[in-house]
Amino acid sequence: MISGGGEGRGGERRWVLIPEPKSMREGRGALLLPVIGRINESRAVGDERYVFAGQLVDDIRAATGLEWDIVTGDRWPGCITLTVDGGEGTSCGETTSGGDSAAPSPGGLDARASGAYTLDITKDGVTVRGADFEGVRNGVQTLRQLIRQCGAALPRLHIEDQPAFETRGYYLDVTRGRVPTLDWLKTWADKLCLYKYNQLQLYVEHTFAFDGMSETWRGSSPLTPRDILEFDDYCAERGLELVPSVSTFGHLYMALRTQSLRDLGEFPESADEPFGFIDRMRHHTLNISDDRAFDLSCRLIDDYLQLFRSDKFNICADETFDLGKGRSKPLAERIGVAAMYADYVTRLCRHLETQGKKPMMWGDITLEHPEILKRLPETVTLLNWQYDPQVTDEKIRTVARSGATQIVCPAVWCWNALLPRIDDAWNNITRMARYGTQYGAQGMLVTDWGDLGHVNDPRMAIPGMIIGAQESWNPGRIPDETDMFRRISRLEYHDVDGGLVSVLADADRDVRFGWGDLVTWLETGGAPSVAEGSAGGGPGAADAALRDRMIRIAPMLARTGACGATGIAAAGAVILLALEGQRLLERVGRHVALAAGTTAGETRGGGIPVPSDMDPDRLAGELERWMEAYAAQWRTVSRESELRRIEAVVWRTADRLRRGVWRV
Repeated sequence: MISGGGEGRGGERRWVLIPEPKSMREGRGALLLPVIGRINESRAVGDERYVFAGQLVDDIRAATGLEWDIVTGDRWPGCITLTVDGGEGTSCGETTSGGDSAAPSPGGLDARASGAYTLDITKDGVTVRGADFEGVRNGVQTLRQLIRQCGAALPRLHIEDQPAFETRGYYLDVTRGRVPTLDWLKTWADKLCLYKYNQLQLYVEHTFAFDGMSETWRGSSPLTPRDILEFDDYCAERGLELVPSVSTFGHLYMALRTQSLRDLGEFPESADEPFGFIDRMRHHTLNISDDRAFDLSCRLIDDYLQLFRSDKFNICADETFDLGKGRSKPLAERIGVAAMYADYVTRLCRHLETQGKKPMMWGDITLEHPEILKRLPETVTLLNWQYDPQVTDEKIRTVARSGATQIVCPAVWCWNALLPRIDDAWNNITRMARYGTQYGAQGMLVTDWGDLGHVNDPRMAIPGMIIGAQESWNPGRIPDETDMFRRISRLEYHDVDGGLVSVLADADRDVRFGWGDLVTWLETGGAPSVAEGSAGGGPGAADAALRDRMIRIAPMLARTGACGATGIAAAGAVILLALEGQRLLERVGRHVALAAGTTAGETRGGGIPVPSDMDPDRLAGELERWMEAYAAQWRTVSRESELRRIEAVVWRTADRLRRGVWRV
C-alpha cells in the first residue's frame, strides 16, 4: 500500500491516496502545521476566486479546528504555496526539494504534461507546483486527502504525478426518473474534483426546460438554463469541464409521446400506450426521413450549447433500435440502415462544427455497422461504452484500428438496483482502463445510469466512481479489488479497519430478487428468474444474509460517524436504507416465486423455496413504511421528478399482497 505519515494497525500506514501517485518518496518525520498559518496561491494559477486555497482552508479547519488565511504575491509568505511553473509565491522555507525530503524520482514522468504536478512537504512547509491550472488543482486534491487523514502533522514526502488519460470523465444520468438538486450536483462536483476527474456530463432526454417544449418536460422537475449556467461556473472553478449531452436521435420516449412531436417518431401509433419503465428503454427513435426531425435535433443542440463554455457537445445517438423499421422503412430499403445512420449523425456533427464545437457520440451503433466508421467526420469522438464485467478488447481495438478518436466508457453498475454491484464495477472499469491504455484512447468516461426509474441512490455509486478515478489516473496500479475496497473504506468512509466496502460488495452477492425483477414482473407479467445466490437455498436465506450484512455494517458506520452527518457523508443512512429495502424485495420475491408456480417447500428451476408462514399484510405495511423513509432520502439529493413512479411500483406491490394475489 502507498504509505507514509505513521503506522496504523497491523503495521499498515494510517493514510492512503486515491488515485495513487505515479512516483512518491518519503522523508523522515512530519511537518507540524502552524496554529496561525497562510496559504499563498499565485495569481499565475488562474484560480480567480482562490477556490483551491479555500478548499485547503476548509479542510484544515475541519481536521484541526485551525483558521488559516489566504494570500498571494511574493511579499506574503505562506506555509503552503500553490504555484505553476514560473509562478511567484514563497513558503515558510524552501520546499521544492528540501534536504529532509526524499529526492525526486522522475520515472519517465513529464512535469510539463497537462495535469502534472509535484507536491513537496518538508520541515519548512508545503509546495504544490503544477504544470498548469489543472496540475495545481490535482496537487491540491492530494494534499487535501493527506490533511483529512493526518490533521496538522503531515508526512514529509516528495510526489511527482501525472494522469494516464487526458480525459477523466463522469457521466451522470439526470433523466430516467431522478433529477438532482443543484446543491447535490455541486456536492457531486466537489467529490469528483477531490478524486481528480476533469470532465462531467449530464444525460438529458426530456429533463431540461427547453423553450416551447413544456409538453415534453412537464412534471419532471427539469433543470433550467439558470441551473446550467450556475453549475457550469461551479464546475469550471474546480477544474471540471461540463460537457453538454442531449439525446438527439434515439431515446426520445417522452418527446415522442406528446401531441406536438409524436408524428416525428418511427412508430407514432405507440404514443398513447401506457407509460412503462421497460418500454421507455426499448425504442423511440426519430423518423429521419422526415425533414422536421433534423430541425428538432438542431433545435435541441442550438438551444442547449449556448449555456456551456465547453467546446464539445455529445449528441448521444445511441440505441436507435427503431431506425428503418417504421415510418422510415422505405428509405432503409433504398439505402440501408447503416447509411441512414451515418448520414444523419454526420449532418449533426457538421452542424456542430460550423459553430466551433467538437462532436461526441456513443459508439454502439457504429460498432454494430463498422462500415460507418469510414464515413464519420474526423472531428468526432466515439464514446465506446462496454459494460460487461468480462469485456474483451475487440470493440476498442476496432475503433483504434480505424484511426478514430475514442474514449472508453465503463460503468459503476448501479442501475436497476438498490445495492451497487461493486464487483462488476471493479472488473468492468479495470478492464476498460487497461484496453484504453493499450489502444491509445483519449480518456475514460465512467457512466452512472438510472434505468427503471433511477431507484439507485447516487451516493451508492461512490465506490464505483472512486475505482474509476484510480483507473483513469494510474491504471493497473492497485493489485486487486480487496486492496482497492480497503483503500476506499479508509479514505472515503473513514473506516479504520477498511472493511466497509467489502461488506457492501458482499451484500450484492446475496441478491436474488431485485428492483429490476419486480418491475419486470409488474410490467410484463413474466416471471423473472429468481436465481439461487451465495446465501444458500433455504427459505429466507437471502433475507437473513442481508440482515447479517446490516449487523456487520452498522458498527462500521457508527465508528465513522457517517450516519449522523449531512450531505454526501450521509451515505451511511443510505446504505442501511438500501439494505433494508433489498431485504423486503427478497421477501416479495418469495411471493412472486409462489405466484409463478412454486409450492411451499419446493423450488422452481433452482429458485428459492417459499415458506408457508409468510404474512403478506405485514409485508405490505413494511414496504409502505420503507417507501416513506426512502422518499425522504430521495428529497435530500433529488428534486421530486419521478419519485411518484417509484412510489407507484411499491404501492402496487403492497396492494397485490393485500388482495391475496400472492398469498401462500
